[in-house]
Amino acid sequence: MELHDVWFVLIAVLWTGYFFLEGFDFGVGVLTKLLARNRAEKRVLINTIGPVWDGNEVWLLSAGGATFAAFPEWYATLFSGFYLPLLAILVCLIVRGVAFEYRAKRPEENWQHNWETAIFWCSLIPAFLWGVAFGDIVHGVKIDRNLEYVGGLGDLLHPYALLGGLVTLTLFTFHGAVFTALKTVGDIRERARRLALRVGLATAVVAPVFLLWTQADTGDARSLGALIVAVVALVAALAANQAGREGWSFGLSGVTIVAAVAMLFLSLFPNVMPSTLDPSWSLTVTNASSSPYTLKIMTWCAGIATPIVLLYQGWTYWVFRKRIGTQHIAEAAH
Repeated sequence: MELHDVWFVLIAVLWTGYFFLEGFDFGVGVLTKLLARNRAEKRVLINTIGPVWDGNEVWLLSAGGATFAAFPEWYATLFSGFYLPLLAILVCLIVRGVAFEYRAKRPEENWQHNWETAIFWCSLIPAFLWGVAFGDIVHGVKIDRNLEYVGGLGDLLHPYALLGGLVTLTLFTFHGAVFTALKTVGDIRERARRLALRVGLATAVVAPVFLLWTQADTGDARSLGALIVAVVALVAALAANQAGREGWSFGLSGVTIVAAVAMLFLSLFPNVMPSTLDPSWSLTVTNASSSPYTLKIMTWCAGIATPIVLLYQGWTYWVFRKRIGTQHIAEAAH
């Protein structure tokens, strides 16, 4: 296996980790409107991800940085062609982070309500747009002979990409609901389980359609195996949720995300951005990659730094592993 193939796999792993971890982050943010009935319950939901949300976003920075260094042509074409959707995601992530930090800085009802609304929308919009973006990447976009995107914003909003956005939105919300059930106690835990069932059933309707569409267009035997794993894991996650096994349900919903993202990358390889104008103009792991020397240095750096980051993040989750409920929310001192 060549180094550019290795880095394609590593970037796929980084995006998979990001969607697994940030997926339930986004889901919990959406649930602040769908599940929480009062301010105390909103605080419970926010506190379930409060210690970890910023660490989860490190995976996005790593994926973007690795793409820039390992596949500069891919990075340049992707970020220039998808400029507006990616800018919208970036703005949402910035506002969302500020909302987490500033929401409790003042006691006024309107102040806190406005920041909570920002958390909701800035979780929902990226959850949808990431699916649209990856739907476009796998489906292919208008890339010319100079390896540049020549389409417009409207070319990115076709049915396959929009369905991909709906899948990530429902799947992340389901992932967040089972995470909430895993991390809370009392009535909010039971309502999270019931909501997880409804959202999970909606996911079970749209996700297989999107995955089968992908398989029919660009799939092979390996992607078919990932598709089967994703569908079986989703069904098993729903069954575990109904049985009250929140840990199993969360793990299986995570397996669904991992298998679905793996299927997309397996369907994509060896391309990184297919061209719908001419297949010979597609960006591939070969024509979009950096020099072998650059990839070699990156491999050594990643081999040293990655285990340290994983150990630290794992320790963070261990420290903040206990459940919380409204009884743990102190009354405001104002």
